[in-house]
Amino acid sequence: DMGRWLPHLIGLITPLVTIVGILAGGWWMGATLYLALGVYPILDLIAGQSSDTNPLEEGKAFNYIVHAHAILVPLVILVLLYTALVNYTPFVWLGALSVGLSSGASGIVTAHELGHRRPRSASWWLSRLDLMCVLYLHFTIEHNYTHHKHWAKSRDPTSSPWGRNVYYHFIRTIPLQVKGAYRAKPKDVKVSMTVQGIMLLIMLIISPIVLGVFLLQAFVAIYLLEFVNYLQHHGLVRQEGERANASHAWESRHRWSRWTLLELPLHPSHHLKASTPYQKLDSHDESPQLPNGYYVMFWTALIPPLFHHRMKQSYNAYKQQVS
Repeated sequence: DMGRWLPHLIGLITPLVTIVGILAGGWWMGATLYLALGVYPILDLIAGQSSDTNPLEEGKAFNYIVHAHAILVPLVILVLLYTALVNYTPFVWLGALSVGLSSGASGIVTAHELGHRRPRSASWWLSRLDLMCVLYLHFTIEHNYTHHKHWAKSRDPTSSPWGRNVYYHFIRTIPLQVKGAYRAKPKDVKVSMTVQGIMLLIMLIISPIVLGVFLLQAFVAIYLLEFVNYLQHHGLVRQEGERANASHAWESRHRWSRWTLLELPLHPSHHLKASTPYQKLDSHDESPQLPNGYYVMFWTALIPPLFHHRMKQSYNAYKQQVS
């Protein structure tokens, strides 16, 4: 059914606009910045919500879309690095911010999706490549072995309790995730860190500016990932020994976020069966609903008092509904 997969093509606008913007140069290098942080939040509000899902959805188109995202990730970064090397202007740093948004919204989302595919399959390796592009190779291990085991528990470093702001969460979660990944698979994490270290060293030798723009885009992408982690289980507590259910993750049915982020906002469904491909994720009435889509919540999270107020409002409404 074309009507089902067609909207998911919209997400490819992000990496494609990023490439065009960098090649155009000047202020155009910030195109994705204006798009993802300016236009998309408005569209997130306008497009409204939909609980329309099809857990039986089949079709190669969905698979092609996610792989197109995955292939574009290193391509976008290479365009940035090449521009920084041969045609440097200060606008390249603006381009790095745009690329970071693309690497996060298009890249890590895809790497997450493909990271749940069969280990060492072509799709899985593509996921690894995308994560290497943002210096986050440990993510697959931490996510699959720690987060999916302990989500919404206090011991999960990616879940955030009530009152914690996104800034503190960001600083706290990264070292804990690396530590968790190392605990789960020390050899793999050592190899990952070594590979990333060598890659950074090569960039430094080529040009410190190339290294700088690469690090900036990686930082932005990592922030986006950790913002999403922060959002998805915020304030939801699962006790030790308590069976996981859909009430332990926030859901968002906002169309624009769903279409552009490969159904990432249907997060409870993903947790209930991690191997479910994105097009088969379902909505759950027993899940708390985020106040807005992910693009609006990005801005909300930057203002902690507003974020906590909005989240508590939604949570209280949810508690009334289920009681």
